Amino acid sequence: MEKGPFSVEWLAQSSRGGAQPAAAARRPRSPGKGVSSPPDAPVPAAALRDREAAHRSSPGHEAEAGGGAAPPGRPRTKFSAAQLQELERSFREQRYIGASEKRRLAAVLNLSQSQIKTWFQNRRMKFKRQTQDAR
Repeated sequence: MEKGPFSVEWLAQSSRGGAQPAAAARRPRSPGKGVSSPPDAPVPAAALRDREAAHRSSPGHEAEAGGGAAPPGRPRTKFSAAQLQELERSFREQRYIGASEKRRLAAVLNLSQSQIKTWFQNRRMKFKRQTQDAR
């Protein structure tokens, strides 16, 4: 019986220095990672985010960023006056947005649901700061 490249027996053998299949020998292993995925398997998005976060928090990365510049990624959304007016109106009615209202606003304002959710989170924090400052 031939043992497959990711069977328990093969992993035990390979950890003791046994032979590796050709595909696994060609693929470099990531240091500190557990069992590697098959050679053609896509890298999960969570793994990419973890790598990016580790890179940003690594020593010396502050110098690369240019002294406090935002990390590369999605540019800040500039909301139009009409979008802000509708978002503020909805916020006055209810500070916590439901799923159906979020979908409706996203469609009406031509924004993503995550942008709506983030706007409401930020607006609640602004409201909290304003009420604390007023006291």
